[in-house]
Formats: sequence, structure tokens, C-alpha cells
Amino acid sequence: MQLPREVIVGTDAINRVIEVTQRLNLKGTALIISGKKSYEVAGKQIHDLLKQTKINTQTVLLNKTIPTTENIATIEQQIINLKPQILFGIGGGTIIDITKISSFKQNIPFISIPTTISHDGIASPLVSIKKEDKPYSIMTQAPLAVIADTDIISQAPWCSVTSGCGDIIAKYTAVKDWKLAYTEKKETYYGEYAASLAHMSAKLVTKNVSQIQPENVNGLHMLLEALISCSVSMSIAGSSRPCSGSEHLFSHALDVINPNGAMHGEQVGVGTILTAYLHEINWEQIRDNLKQVGAPTTAKELGVKDENIIKALETAASIRPERYTILHKLQPDYETCKAVAKATKVID
Repeated sequence: MQLPREVIVGTDAINRVIEVTQRLNLKGTALIISGKKSYEVAGKQIHDLLKQTKINTQTVLLNKTIPTTENIATIEQQIINLKPQILFGIGGGTIIDITKISSFKQNIPFISIPTTISHDGIASPLVSIKKEDKPYSIMTQAPLAVIADTDIISQAPWCSVTSGCGDIIAKYTAVKDWKLAYTEKKETYYGEYAASLAHMSAKLVTKNVSQIQPENVNGLHMLLEALISCSVSMSIAGSSRPCSGSEHLFSHALDVINPNGAMHGEQVGVGTILTAYLHEINWEQIRDNLKQVGAPTTAKELGVKDENIIKALETAASIRPERYTILHKLQPDYETCKAVAKATKVID
């Protein structure tokens, strides 16, 4: 079970980086991994702060902020050359994932500094990657510390916040799917504590959804804590099970059918509406909560054809046959999927 040793969330949190490095007794060389925009927003400030300490700081800026083999190889070569004692992943979820993989492969700790809150990988040891269009999770390592500055995160496009909300609300169906696999297919492990933590995060967000509005720092703070709690639930479970179920399979299937579409969490949110209907839980509340924060709830709002929504729901179970969910149990055909999408008003 891997958990961060330090988690700092709030206004002006970035200025506590010196305090964190001193408390963790970090010395030697640090390597900052970031994208160009994230470096302007937060990376340069971190670099300047670290200059005030005895930590020698180097920076790598990635042009393509996706976990490609090329990007990971670039970082690993820099690690070999510089021999840093600590890595700083500064940016969105993909930058943090690249840092996570590189730090794990080179056996070096890293600190996670998110500049957006679009999904729940901020503090988890897991990375979701794709091979031949098939997603799978790999266990790496959790960050040594997480520093999440709400002032910086509030500058990100609002769609990153709605994406984060979609990824949190997905825990309603993810936990249901995990329990279903345990009871019906005798899946090796079901952790009630990890499941309860993920479910509680979703309940907290839906209970306080009215606070998640632009320029409301309290709402961002609450959402950040919920995302970090979900990361912890995956650490406790040792897998992404408490946070990823049929709704994520729907999103992955939609990525195959409609590449370069909406943000991951936004697609997951729509997937949660559909799969909540199949689970016979309160899909209307889920839809209304997503609407309240301005997240997409329809194919049109996602920028996806109705036909592709139906196909994605129909084929989602084939994305990960080994991960049993409500979609594997029911095996809905095309017409059933169409009826579900219509009943939930995801399509006209």
C-alpha cells in the first residue's frame, strides 16, 4: 500500500515547496518535468523557489504531453545523465503520469504538482495506458508528496473541472461494478474500506455540487480533496477497481470509435449516467449534478454522434473482458443500448 507522505491543498500552496523539501530532507539534484504552458503557470515558480535551497534544479519541457514511449525515453535519459534525487511532475494528468512511470522505472521518488484537476491520478500509484487501443492499468508508485495550489488550478479551463467532477461521480457505478464482480464472479478481492472511500468522495461532491463554480475556491478545494481520496482508495485496493468500472469502459470504447473527442472525465460522466440506469440506481440525480457544474450530459454536448454513443455502450464490455461489470452481466445488444441512451436522454 503506497500513500503520499505529504499532501498540501489550498491557496498559495505552491510557496510551501521549500518547507516540504526540507521536511522530507531532499538534497542534491531535482528534475522538473512539465509542458510549456504548465511551466509558465507553475514550473518556473517552483524552479525559482528551489534555487533558494541547496537543491540543484534542471528542467525538461515536453512538447507532446502524452505518455508516449518517446517522451518516457527522453525523461529516462535525462535521469541517467543528471542522476537527480527527486522528480517534480508539474502539469495535468498526463504529465504526472509520465513522471510517475519514469520515476518508477528509475527508482526515484517524485512530487506531484497538478495544474488541473481533470482526473483522479493526482496521488495514485496507477497509470492508465493504451496498447493497440486497449487500455490497461499498470502499478507504478505513489508520489512522495502532493502540492495542489487552488490559485493555480483555478486558472485552468473550466472543462478540466467538469472533467474532474465526471471522474468523481463515476465512483457510484465503479463501486457497484466491483461489488458485482466479487459477488457473482468471486473476484479475488473486494475491499470494503477502499470502496467506501471512493463512494464517500462521490457523495461529498454531489452533496456540495452547488459550490463547484468558477472562482469558488472552496469548491475547488473540496473537489481536490475528493480526487486525492480516490487516489488513496486505489492505493489501498492495489488496483483501479474502486474508481473505474463500466463507465470507464464506455469512455475507452468511445475513444476507439471517436478519437480525440471530449475530455476523459466528461465522457466518463456521460458513461455514468448510462451505466447507472443499467444498475437501476439514481441516474437522474447523477445527470442533474453533472448539469449543475456545466458538464456534458448528452451526445450533442460531448460533440459525438448519437450512433457512436450506442456503439460505444454496446462494445464497451469487449474493451476489458476480464474486468466484470454490469455490461458483462447484461450484454446489452444494439437496440437495448439505443433504448438506454434514449431513456436517459443522452441521445434525442
